[in-house]
Amino acid sequence: MTMRVRITVAAALSAALSLSLAACGESGDVGSSGDESVGIAMPTTKSPRWIGDGRSMVDQVKGFGYGATLKYAEDDPKAQVEQVQAMIDDGVDALVIAAVDGRAFKEVLRKAESAKIPVISYDRLLLDTPDVDYYATFDNEQVGQLQADFLVEQLGLVNGSAEGPFNIELFAGSPDDNNTRYFYDGAMKVLDPYIDSGELVVRSGQTEMDKMTTLRWDGVRAEKRMNELLDSHYENERVDAVLSPYDGMSLGIVRALKAHGYGDGGRRLPIITGQDAEIPSIKSIIAGEQTQTVYKDTRELALITSYMVNAVVHGKRPAINDENTYDNGEKVVPAYLLEPVSVDKSNYKRVLIGSDYLKESDLR
Repeated sequence: MTMRVRITVAAALSAALSLSLAACGESGDVGSSGDESVGIAMPTTKSPRWIGDGRSMVDQVKGFGYGATLKYAEDDPKAQVEQVQAMIDDGVDALVIAAVDGRAFKEVLRKAESAKIPVISYDRLLLDTPDVDYYATFDNEQVGQLQADFLVEQLGLVNGSAEGPFNIELFAGSPDDNNTRYFYDGAMKVLDPYIDSGELVVRSGQTEMDKMTTLRWDGVRAEKRMNELLDSHYENERVDAVLSPYDGMSLGIVRALKAHGYGDGGRRLPIITGQDAEIPSIKSIIAGEQTQTVYKDTRELALITSYMVNAVVHGKRPAINDENTYDNGEKVVPAYLLEPVSVDKSNYKRVLIGSDYLKESDLR
């Protein structure tokens, strides 16, 4: 991945605020001039993460004085395109889209461009279209690196205390989500040297991304594949680690492992990663089942996206910190990348509860 200058959230928001103030023409006037509205398209309510994103985006754009229309597509790409078309027809002043399928929007975004409606891609990059203006996300390759770093550190491969080789199985996200490639690439940059040296063994032989993707990030599909891997390759072997890119998948993987006797009778569960710090997975981490997750403070993502909205509605360029990485097939989309954080049993209280992202009562 191209090297970039990292900017702290506080500094970025300060810069973005300055741009927003300039956009409005007077110091202190950072909101809507009256009747502007923002269309917000989110992928699904099946994941707690996306419910929180939608709520945060509505709160943030309303804080700037904009009206907000929030729609969930329940993982149906056609429905989401229709929702965006309806928002264009209603005359929204900006669109924020977290895509179900990033390649489904080419035609409808051409209509947004004709109507001079700016488009911000939220967390998932919109692909194969020139008609997306900016991208707000986390450092997606770093997410995969954090997951893989945790695995090799916990196995003792980094400090030489390992008694391997260790068996590992690999999972990837949805094939229609551009982030899947970045998560996979980040993780495999860490894991490939250990696989090549024989310190990590993938008994299934499935190391290419297209062999391990999980449509719609679905936990049931992940559970089914884990069952198949255990039945086919681990009758007389144990799994020591599982790279899982998302919490909902991780819980499905845990179910499959427990159905095969892991976590019972002294047969410990493998190290299992995740992403999004969803409440069910934090409970699982506390219970000693899932081992790790990657925390992405979606409140910050909604905030920086709202600053982007406020800038583009007023014809200004928002704060960005990456102009090289995210090529969507038609253009390199200017982006703002936030920093993800690795979370496990040792630091969840400090990172999640200490930041008020979760409350102690959420985890009872």
